[in-house]
Amino acid sequence: MSEVSPAAAGQLKSIIERIERLEEEKRNIASDIKDVYAEAKGQGYDSKILRKVVSLRRKEPHERQEEEAVLESYLNALGMA
Repeated sequence: MSEVSPAAAGQLKSIIERIERLEEEKRNIASDIKDVYAEAKGQGYDSKILRKVVSLRRKEPHERQEEEAVLESYLNALGMA
């Protein structure tokens, strides 16, 4: 195994620490999002539908239209539409 220079070791440690901080922030944000969904559910909203709405809002209109067209096609093929 090759040796790592002290400078490279310091840089590596810095990168790892940044990743660890970001992972912690990500866990905190995920927890906050979970709390918001729980709050919405407590107010009578369907959290599954809210997640779908959030997902759809992330997409461009043409992406949503394409997805809806494919979904309708599949539903028709299965006799569900």
